[in-house]
Amino acid sequence: MTYKLFYADGSAAQGVQMVLEELRQPYELIQSTKDRSKPRPPKQIKINPNGWVPVLMYDNTGMYECAAITIFLCDRHPEMNLAPKVDDPNRGLFLQTLIYFSNSVQTAFQTYYYPDRFADSVEDEAGAQRRGIRRLRETWKVIDDQIGNNKWLLGDRFSAADLYLYMLTTWLSLHPDRGLPQISEFPNVKRIADAVISRPSAQHVYKELTI
Repeated sequence: MTYKLFYADGSAAQGVQMVLEELRQPYELIQSTKDRSKPRPPKQIKINPNGWVPVLMYDNTGMYECAAITIFLCDRHPEMNLAPKVDDPNRGLFLQTLIYFSNSVQTAFQTYYYPDRFADSVEDEAGAQRRGIRRLRETWKVIDDQIGNNKWLLGDRFSAADLYLYMLTTWLSLHPDRGLPQISEFPNVKRIADAVISRPSAQHVYKELTI
């Protein structure tokens, strides 16, 4: 079976692509876009009416949401040990971290990059962006403290959560001149991001990016 991944550069789809690489699963990238003013593939819209990527297709069906796809793929291919099993003591921390990334860190990014979604008027958008910047610092500090002296997010064990972390850190460097927090403010996060980028999966997906 070959997975199909609706994809756009600079999106969370790159996190899913790294997971597929780590799992050594065959997949096909289907080019899409983050620009909501441009047409997106009809099959993508059928699965995710929001129009966002990533969308993963498999077995004549599909799903969306990066955290959900990550958990699904790891559980579907447990032999690669990319996530703790259901009865593993670290399973709760793994799920908690992925959902925090999705619900809190990504929402902070959205508040900054898409302020029109969080403001009642154009005049209020600058305030939403400022709040997004503050919230990014708050949420990344939570993750930095969670890591502490650990080698990886879950301790000594590498997991898909570390791939997700790296994917999110790349968004901090998109516009370094606009007041976004920089990865250097979170030394534990940076340490893990630096370790992830040396992996073949990240090198393949982020060919032209260095932090």
